[in-house]
Amino acid sequence: MNDNVWILVAELIVVILAIYMGTRTSGIGLGVWGLVGVAVLVFVFGEAPGSAPVDAVFIVITVITAASVMQAAGGIDWMVSVASKVIKKRPKSVVFLAPAMSFLFTVGAGTGNIFYPLLPVIYDVSYQQKIRPERALSVSAVASQVGILCSPVSAATASMVVLLAPQGVDLGKLLLIMWPASIVGLGIAALVMVKHGKELEDDPEFQRRLAEHLVKPAVVVDADKKLPRSAVLSASIFLTGVGVIVLFGLFEGLRPVIGTDDAGDPVRVSITVIIEVIMGVIAALIFLTCKVKAADVPKQSTFPAGMVGAIALFGIAWLANTFVAANNTLIVDGLGSLVSGSTAFLGALLFALALFLVAMLTTSQSSATNAIVPIGITIGLPAPLLVGLWPAAMGIYTLPANGSQVATVAFDQTGTTKMGKFVFDHSFQLPNLVYVVVAILVGVALSFVIV
Repeated sequence: MNDNVWILVAELIVVILAIYMGTRTSGIGLGVWGLVGVAVLVFVFGEAPGSAPVDAVFIVITVITAASVMQAAGGIDWMVSVASKVIKKRPKSVVFLAPAMSFLFTVGAGTGNIFYPLLPVIYDVSYQQKIRPERALSVSAVASQVGILCSPVSAATASMVVLLAPQGVDLGKLLLIMWPASIVGLGIAALVMVKHGKELEDDPEFQRRLAEHLVKPAVVVDADKKLPRSAVLSASIFLTGVGVIVLFGLFEGLRPVIGTDDAGDPVRVSITVIIEVIMGVIAALIFLTCKVKAADVPKQSTFPAGMVGAIALFGIAWLANTFVAANNTLIVDGLGSLVSGSTAFLGALLFALALFLVAMLTTSQSSATNAIVPIGITIGLPAPLLVGLWPAAMGIYTLPANGSQVATVAFDQTGTTKMGKFVFDHSFQLPNLVYVVVAILVGVALSFVIV
């Protein structure tokens, strides 16, 4: 191996060690150790700092602010009571309903960031029904990213359509394959998680937190309890705002034009900014209409959990971005040459593996798609096979460095959703791998019929 490869390996070890130490420390420790990893890459290896995840952090902060204001007005209690009515007869359905909501929200908005407002609701419904929160939260987090592969407005889908259009794959055909493949994959993943892990009363970590008053005892919600008018109003404002965000994601023409590019085409406000601004407006409207006291907002359970998630996200995501920026060419070229030098069958297997690994290292489905799919086309893999293997882009969840993973763990105050003691043994690994395997099998079968 040349010197560049040894440097990549050494830097990858730094990333894994930083994540390991962060998971051992827990809480904001994950963010702190992420920043330590950035310091090592910059000062020891001489790498340029990657782009700080400012937009992602701001989205978390604005979403948490709006959700906390809603919680102070009783909105989350109302949402939980409604969800409780739905699952009253079949409590385990939250493990299926929560991922379905997460998936649909992302499909509409084109970004997994819209998943964050659902976290407190999924957690509260699970916990108050005395269901291990990890079961619903882990699959929901996976579903929030799977939605990107099924969204007509996501960057990853746009890239895939552009790359495969010459081979007869348009947006409609792609979605006709990815939707059923993803729904079946997520359904099987949820089924696997229904009985995963110990029940709360038998979980030692939860019992420790309960004994140390780090988490309040579960209180089963009375679905028929009369809530104040502000509860329904605040939840309605919040959900309307989320719906507006979904509309802006689906119909780009609704977004304000802020200029033109070099070709004279209009440049519109990004969906990231739309989410941040609308969440701020939601919080303000709830303040005005529900008479919420500002001093009560930081006291809500949603607020500290969300802010811890924002800090953790900042450190870990910055570390991942720095590593990827420093080694992107070597990662893509190395895996690409491995795929292109193989036979057709082995090439297909290596293509899926390369797509999975590049997604893992870049934590971006779009980046992995743009880097690896052209190689698959070059070596002559048929379009149906490329489409069927595309769920391998969910390799982004192999390492616990994705923002939605960090935020999900932070929201689970019971401690059942974990980052893992040994980096790879986190709560999202099992449902994600089940999804990838099942979705690829279904996707390949469907793609040869549809494409």
